[in-house]
Amino acid sequence: MQIKGSTVFITGANRGLGLAFARAALAGGAKKVYAAARDPKSVTLSGVVPVALDVTRPEQAEAAARECGDVSLLVNNAGISRGVGVLGGADAFDKARAELDTNFFGPWAVSRAFAPVLAANGGGAIVNVLSVLSWLTLPGAAGYSASKSAAWSLSNALRAELRPQGTQVLSLHVAFMDTDMTSRIPGPKASPDDVVVQTFEALEAGRFEVLADALTKQVKAGLSAERPPYAVERAG
Repeated sequence: MQIKGSTVFITGANRGLGLAFARAALAGGAKKVYAAARDPKSVTLSGVVPVALDVTRPEQAEAAARECGDVSLLVNNAGISRGVGVLGGADAFDKARAELDTNFFGPWAVSRAFAPVLAANGGGAIVNVLSVLSWLTLPGAAGYSASKSAAWSLSNALRAELRPQGTQVLSLHVAFMDTDMTSRIPGPKASPDDVVVQTFEALEAGRFEVLADALTKQVKAGLSAERPPYAVERAG
């Protein structure tokens, strides 16, 4: 999959990582870049085509696929975090359902809608923005982690089911990035621009996965350890 000459559709493209994807696609010679957001007026980057899309509304995903029939690269970037712990308050389930609707059912609906479009345009590719929390759960992030773990499984299913039509599926795993979502979290953070560079390089190399920072690589490498990163020590 080559960025130059491609037609790119990015969800959640009005800020953060989505905006970085849009800028990099334009700089990389994409023929056209669709920048999708719930409010298309929030898309201010020059050179892109704003598209109204709430990824939790499958009918809007289907309408976008009909409208944007020239897409060859889909980037499922839109995501939310509501800070839901296992023993959260009375609204914990509502918040977790919102995370699943956006982070799991959202990319499922958008991918399903655009799969025939990608097939018609030679196969193309899908990039799913996941997380180190696909494999690791932090306190207060049970709902988000569950949604990203489910999205990882979805990515693997898409890769298998869309292989016959020639569609490449790339999973992007990253820990903390310098975006609005992590603005209150202290510590080092990856640059969204650097994450996009890694992703586009992996896409053009035909890879299926990106581990975009040291923490993500450490967690992935430790999954087969005797004490994997998700293991919790018992009190006492």
